[in-house]
This record gives sequence, C-alpha cells and structure tokens, in this order.
Amino acid sequence: MIRRPINSSTAVILGILSLAVLLGSYTWMAHRQHLTNPDDTTIPTWTQIKKGVGDAFKPDDWNNESWIASDAKATGARFFLGLAVGVMGAFGIGMLMGCFTPVEAFCYPPLSLLAKIPPTGALGVFFVLVGMDTSMFVTMIAFGILPTLALTIFLAVKEFPEELQFKAYTLGASHSEVVWTVIFRFVLPKLLDAVRLVIGPALVYLIAAEMVVGDVGFGYRIRLQSKLLDMSVVYPYLAILAAFGFTMDFGLRRLRRKLCPWFEKHQG
Repeated sequence: MIRRPINSSTAVILGILSLAVLLGSYTWMAHRQHLTNPDDTTIPTWTQIKKGVGDAFKPDDWNNESWIASDAKATGARFFLGLAVGVMGAFGIGMLMGCFTPVEAFCYPPLSLLAKIPPTGALGVFFVLVGMDTSMFVTMIAFGILPTLALTIFLAVKEFPEELQFKAYTLGASHSEVVWTVIFRFVLPKLLDAVRLVIGPALVYLIAAEMVVGDVGFGYRIRLQSKLLDMSVVYPYLAILAAFGFTMDFGLRRLRRKLCPWFEKHQG
C-alpha cells in the first residue's frame, strides 16, 4: 500500500543500511583508485582522511590555533548573523504582507523579482555596496533567503482560516491580539519548517562567498585544499558541514515539537 507506515525499528535499520551502503561504496572507489595510483589524494583512503583530520586539528605555528577552530569561528559567526538578519526581516515583511493588503500590494512585486536573482551571481554587487568584510557575507545570506522566506510566511498567513479571525474579534480581541495571539501561533510551525529549508541554501551562499573572497572559513579552506588536490581535508570539512546542517534541522524539528504540540498532533 502507498505510504503504508513502518515501525520505528525497521526505519532505523534501513537508515543504518543506507549509510553503510554509502560508506562501503566510497571505500570501494578509494580502493580501486589506489590500485591504479597508490599516491592518489583525490579519493583518499580512510588512512589518508585520518591524517587530513589530524592536520585540520593541529595547532598552527603562527597563532597556535587549528584550522578547524579558526574556520569554524569565522564561518559560524557569518552564518548565524546572516541567518538571523534574513529570518527576522522575512518574518516581519511576511507577516505584514499577509495581514495588511496595502503592504502586500507594495512588497509582493519586488520580492517576487528578487527571489529569482541568484545571490552568487550578484556577488560583485555586494562587493560594491557593502565591501568585503563580514557585512558582505551577512548581506549575501540575508539577500539569498529573505525574499523566498518572506513569501513563504506571507502564503502561510493567507492560509489562516477567516472564521478563526472572526471568532477572535467576536470575543473582543484587538488587531494586535489577533496577529500575535492567533495568527502568529498558526504561522509559527510553518515558519520553523521554512527556516529548516533555507539552512542548505544559506550555507551554499556563504561557502561560495568564502571561496571567492574569504581569507578564513570553511569555503576558504576547501578552495585552498582543492587547489592542492588534498581531498583528505576537503572531505572531512564537507562532512562537518553536513553534520552541522543536520543538527540544526534536528534542533528546529525538536523546537517545533515543543512549541507547537497542537501542530504535531494535527500532522500525526
């Protein structure tokens, strides 16, 4: 039967099996590559990857700080600041558009246009407008996620049942109480889901910018090591980014479950 549920133990076993297939396939590819060229570093063996991880965590002679520490601090600060600016801006604009028709008429056309512009293609524009320091990375992330996220929140507000709004007014609620007590609660789980979906694109925009102009950060390190064909450092960095994104997604799902139990019951 289509979409027939399975028990949790079966789901866990299938998930572990899929990871085992992925790791086994990589091990086979690395083994085959090294049969041809034992010194190859483009598809490193697990031993080479272990050495690459050691290099990434080894303190640098210049500042006594490891690559991974300095890169994580730079990329993390840029990412969270850019994400915060983009989410807060999108939330404010999206809520106003959904609640007030004049704001919708004013903001919808430019947001629809800006949502179609790839931020990586506008990288040169950001250089001119905000320079090449942290503000450039923050602006790029915020510009990349704000239009689409604002439109997502706007559409979520438009889905709010009008009968609930009328009931709230009938019970004596003011405009602000309807917005923050009723509509906000309705939109919140969809906002958290929308933020989950923009984590990946935000990381893409940031890493792309760091690859071009960064002097520290994950994108800078990946570019540098890729030029040297030293994938024993690149692959662990990519794995850390994947683990970071997965952890954020998991955390947001847990937060949604805690803040919106009614939504979870509805979904179930």
